[in-house]
Amino acid sequence: MENTEKKKNDKLINIGKKTFISVLIMLYALVVLAIVLTYVLPKGSFGADADGNIDYDVYIRLENASGINIFKGIFAPVLILGSSDGLNIIMLSLFLVVISGAFQVMNDVYGIKAIVGVIVNKFKGRKFLLLALVSLVFMAFGAFLGLFEETLTLLPIIAILTVSLGLDSFTGFLISIVACGFGFSSAITNPFTVIFASDIIGVNPMVNIWYRMIIFAVTYALLLLFVYFHVRKISASPEKSLTFARDEKLRGQLFEEVTVPNERRIRIVYTVFFAVILAVIITCSAVGAIRDYTVVFLIAVFLIGGFVCGLVSTGGRFGIVGKSFLKGALSALPSVAFILLASSVKYVLDEGRVLPTIANEVNNLVNGGNVFLTALALYAIVIVLEFFISSSTAKAIFVMSILGVLSLGINKEMLVLIYTFADGYTNLLFPTSPVLLIGLSMIEVSYFKWLKKSAWLFVLTAVMVAAFIAIGLLINY
Repeated sequence: MENTEKKKNDKLINIGKKTFISVLIMLYALVVLAIVLTYVLPKGSFGADADGNIDYDVYIRLENASGINIFKGIFAPVLILGSSDGLNIIMLSLFLVVISGAFQVMNDVYGIKAIVGVIVNKFKGRKFLLLALVSLVFMAFGAFLGLFEETLTLLPIIAILTVSLGLDSFTGFLISIVACGFGFSSAITNPFTVIFASDIIGVNPMVNIWYRMIIFAVTYALLLLFVYFHVRKISASPEKSLTFARDEKLRGQLFEEVTVPNERRIRIVYTVFFAVILAVIITCSAVGAIRDYTVVFLIAVFLIGGFVCGLVSTGGRFGIVGKSFLKGALSALPSVAFILLASSVKYVLDEGRVLPTIANEVNNLVNGGNVFLTALALYAIVIVLEFFISSSTAKAIFVMSILGVLSLGINKEMLVLIYTFADGYTNLLFPTSPVLLIGLSMIEVSYFKWLKKSAWLFVLTAVMVAAFIAIGLLINY
């Protein structure tokens, strides 16, 4: 076990200092902006129905209310843990810490090297076919199962796979996180957008499902086009990759000549590990009673499985596995800071009592006018809300409850489609999306470099969405 005992100083998930500081400053600036808005925008609240539940149809203006307490706003990243969103934030943070530890163990015992090596050998000379298949799988995760945060667990190994193919980590990011986000936007049976929003507004989510399937296919083609041009560019000039320096270092580790004892056993152990993870994800997504506990189950699987696989791979050497797990867990702490800050924006606006005012303005803005322009305005408004409320379920309740009582000349199925469009793509665009920031940090790409790189993709996406909205209105979707 000489090779597996060798101390590794490199972390599998490593967020550069420059990236960490720049993202931290940007997110805190957004928190400060939210604090200012609570003093600028009128304050309000929603009414309550006979059962004491929030009635989103009733808006009450609070004339004498003031903005959020300054100290409460400044310390929002800490105070949010005691809010109604606190438990979800804690679980997501714990989730990232645990999966980081498990993947670090896998890396240090050469589990990643063993599995990736087999895949690379099978797809030699057919790189783009593999990229297309992986993209399709991740898009299906988003479109059918509503997975997004969970796919962060697979980004490290997908990035290593693409580097092993002679490409870059950024390609891995595109065919996993971005593909899943695009699947979220072209959702077919996503329980957190299509089904949940349909239920709130009172429509059958299976009506006209064929149209959403067409949207999925066209979106998939657009994503593959973007991946193709990126791969062609870095294949001709590898130094133009956003992750060139990181990947050169990673290649040195992947292709180092090492003798891995019991490589076949390690490969089998981690193949079973990923099969269990996939089974848990699919089961939790399919069974409504346990869907809300998906992250809890995944934490348990990664924690227990990470140690068990490490112990089997090293012949029971707990000290080696424990140190490796701790190293990986600590590397995730910067990502936890991102989650706290990104979530604080909504907390500040909520505590400053301006979110109900925003909802009321939505009601006022989308009433009347040309149906197509109304639909586009509605799309734009949900995009704005996405900046402040990244949670799909929270936003679905907030938005669809209001839209359901408006007379817009647009049928309810189209309202769900517009909501789905606006909710998905922006998870890959706005800095208030924790998954986007964490994913970019994992491959050491700054948020602003991502915006510059992906600009034409999102321009084409906006045109595509407008076209699908127009066609949907024409065919009375």
